[in-house]
Amino acid sequence: MIIGIDVGATITKAVFIENGKLTRKVKTRASDAVTAATGAFGKLLLENEISIGAIEGIRITGVGASQIKDRIFGIPTSRVDEISAIGTGGMFLSGLDDIIIANVGTGTAIIEASGRGVSHFGGSGVGGGTIIGLAKKLLPTAEFSEIVKLAQTGDLSAVDLLLEDIMDKDMGFLNKKTTASNFGKMADGASSGDIALAIINMVYQVIGMLSVFAARAKSLDRVIVTGNGSRNKVGQKVLAEITGMYGVEFAYPADAEYTTAVGAGLAAGGAAI
Repeated sequence: MIIGIDVGATITKAVFIENGKLTRKVKTRASDAVTAATGAFGKLLLENEISIGAIEGIRITGVGASQIKDRIFGIPTSRVDEISAIGTGGMFLSGLDDIIIANVGTGTAIIEASGRGVSHFGGSGVGGGTIIGLAKKLLPTAEFSEIVKLAQTGDLSAVDLLLEDIMDKDMGFLNKKTTASNFGKMADGASSGDIALAIINMVYQVIGMLSVFAARAKSLDRVIVTGNGSRNKVGQKVLAEITGMYGVEFAYPADAEYTTAVGAGLAAGGAAI
């Protein structure tokens, strides 16, 4: 039995990979990488009543993986490249073998993955961390679930400059409700909901357009969205609007937020610790 652990900047995920299948998964929060990794490992075993002796190996990845300097509880442990883990996990969860992946975490990584290999296509520092950071200054909450809840009550036209503000009709395939300038209006009476929606809209428009450029560069019409940001329903609506304009579909595999941990668990190699 192999455990894959993704030691993230804010959330650490651990999964069981048994006979090539994802069977169990957990999440933990801890700022210290060692605490996060060992905590996720212990939680996975305790919640599933698994003996530590049944674990054949641990494969770790993510931004905090480099801070793990020794075997975890004496079990053979190896470090897996994060880009490779995202690509491998994305192909496994989507069932596709020629894809562009937008992995939305604290920032966003755009990955090209196929039977020929996995490579880092590009990315952006814009992601979930951007939403939380802006919320700390602009909203009454920086809790992600609360930001999303606020955004569901918002009106984008109170914050963004829309095409209808500067034009009398649609412009090509862009309708009058399309954002012309993020935060380009910011009405004095804009509510917290309006601002929350504008923040998420801006972040996911950046993610969406980067993904469209990557997909078109590879003659693909689909992008697989993974990472914690894949579960944001407001962000999904923004990406759906981009699909309507540019014809690139955004797909959300089951367990997409565990993609990197899954890829680590499936990795054949890795650098032994």
